[in-house]
Amino acid sequence: MTTGPQTTPPPYPDSVRIVEVAPRDGLQNEDLGLPVETRIEFIERLADAGLTTIEAGSFVSPDWVPQMADTDQVLAGLRRREGVSYPVLVPNMRGLEGALRAGAREIAVFAAASETFSQKNINSTVSDSLSRYAEVAAAARAEGVAVRGYVSCALGCPYEGEVALTAVRDVAGSLVDMGCYEVSLGDTIGVGTPEKARMMVRAVAERVPVAHLAVHFHDTYGQALANVLAVLYEGVRVVDSSVAGLGGCPYAPGAAGNLATEDLLFMLDGLGIRTGVRLHELAAAGRFITGHLGRTPRSRAAQALAATAQAVGAMEE
Repeated sequence: MTTGPQTTPPPYPDSVRIVEVAPRDGLQNEDLGLPVETRIEFIERLADAGLTTIEAGSFVSPDWVPQMADTDQVLAGLRRREGVSYPVLVPNMRGLEGALRAGAREIAVFAAASETFSQKNINSTVSDSLSRYAEVAAAARAEGVAVRGYVSCALGCPYEGEVALTAVRDVAGSLVDMGCYEVSLGDTIGVGTPEKARMMVRAVAERVPVAHLAVHFHDTYGQALANVLAVLYEGVRVVDSSVAGLGGCPYAPGAAGNLATEDLLFMLDGLGIRTGVRLHELAAAGRFITGHLGRTPRSRAAQALAATAQAVGAMEE
């Protein structure tokens, strides 16, 4: 008996850590601001579903991001759990001071790989922004606070188009040098495709070990899940996502934004990759928050689960 050529199974990881960004990156892009109590309950539901890293908010001026006002009250109202972290975005020393007063134990800083994006987004050169974040990171670490870094425009810029991978690599390296324990590579406008995503990870891995890298894909062109699958082959074991697909893509009006956590989890579950997250509880958290926002989840998996539940309910009546 002859058989076809034998292939080596793909090197899927045994486990993946999901970083849930909806309470910060998701809600800050929504038109409707939500009460502190609703934001707290949302985060608690996400933790109940098994997520262990949940962005809780940001310490930016409420004049710029009113949806993130009162993040100090959100942190104060959370039931802290063993093994669960609640990072908050901190753009400068003033933000760090607020985060420390609120008891934050992990912060995040953002830098862009695109010079034009950095200038238009934060009115600063990339170099100057990194210098400012280095000061923030040093002060945070002196207080025993963990620091996570993000690189924006890692696969494309709304102003410059394609971004040099050497720039992505250098910014990621600078973030690690200043003490970030992990760097998330963000496809801000969602133009990445699987091979480009793989090449990005390989380029950055020349400077930063893959064990310290995460990815953050937007689903603007429907490529986010394919991109995640591609970089799992490269050794990435941490993925950012947003329940219900919360958060738009501000540079592509009407387009999908963040990768939906339900869709990511459905794929990882299907591959036998452990996450510790329970899909039905996660989907319920998505329905909870989108109900308060007055719409339905963007997640395809969440929509399918809801339709199936409705059909079963109708059959049982």
